[in-house]
Amino acid sequence: MIVEQHHIAYTNVVSKYYQFVPEEIDIAIKDFQSILEKEGYHPDGRMLFTILSDPTSEVMQAEIFLPILESNFTISDEEQQVYFHSYFSVKPMIMTRLMDDFKAASQVKFWELMHYIRQNGLQQKTPVFVEYKTSHMGRRYVEMSVGV
Repeated sequence: MIVEQHHIAYTNVVSKYYQFVPEEIDIAIKDFQSILEKEGYHPDGRMLFTILSDPTSEVMQAEIFLPILESNFTISDEEQQVYFHSYFSVKPMIMTRLMDDFKAASQVKFWELMHYIRQNGLQQKTPVFVEYKTSHMGRRYVEMSVGV
């Protein structure tokens, strides 16, 4: 199912670009978290990323976003190329949700979003965003969304 009029909004978000094979996304996330922790910042546990490359590519290019508890941000090692967004918002978007088997379902859901855009005469205005979430009951799920 595709949901229209979706949006994402976060405050105090840091981001960094990465290239990795899809199986190693956890390594990229841990690397980013360790950079922030070395600098004295505290990620709040939420995470999202954008898929900047063709989803069928062997090596994925992505921008990883981690909201932090702090409202100010400076980094001592500027070579790390970490970016701060005091407010991050994307709308309007369309969104679909993955409840199980994220790895297998992500390709299917990605192409469902692309098909929906074409079928409804929409224009893709952003890369695909992937947000990892947890329900109030503790169930983990993923939302994939794209700006239109």
